[in-house]
Amino acid sequence: MQRNTLVHKFIALALVVGLGLAASMAGKAAPATNSSPTAGDAGLQAAAAKQEIVFKPIPKAGKKFEIDADTTIIYEFNEKPKMGTAFLKIQVFNKKGDKVTPFVIVGRSDMPLMRGAHDSGNVEFKLNKKNDYLMPVNIVMPGDWEVRVTFLKDGKPVFTGSITFDV
Repeated sequence: MQRNTLVHKFIALALVVGLGLAASMAGKAAPATNSSPTAGDAGLQAAAAKQEIVFKPIPKAGKKFEIDADTTIIYEFNEKPKMGTAFLKIQVFNKKGDKVTPFVIVGRSDMPLMRGAHDSGNVEFKLNKKNDYLMPVNIVMPGDWEVRVTFLKDGKPVFTGSITFDV
């Protein structure tokens, strides 16, 4: 009789622990890939809440690309992307051709065919002394890669684009 009671207590304890773990796991959100918030996170979240974001393909590196009636950009990597860290540089120009820095630019690198497996999370581009926007891209395996960029002005997205490349 004593053994039977001990078995029942063990089963009850296992059920309580199991249910407690299940309840705690159900209440947890997916872990963030970039724990430090960027200045552009609020704008990105607001845009995502309103509608599905469409990332316009940005053509070849080194070519001017118009993101709106007043602004063109040129992007390039510090070297041909390969395994390791490559630095993506974006230069922004006004209508007159002067280099300007009116945006906060946020980028997110990933492999489109393995979406989420190598996702960098939102990374804010940093300005260097030459007023170029720079972002490190960590390339961990060969294949097709994409950097999704969002240009924010006053916390609101003004352009979203997609830069694709192959390693």
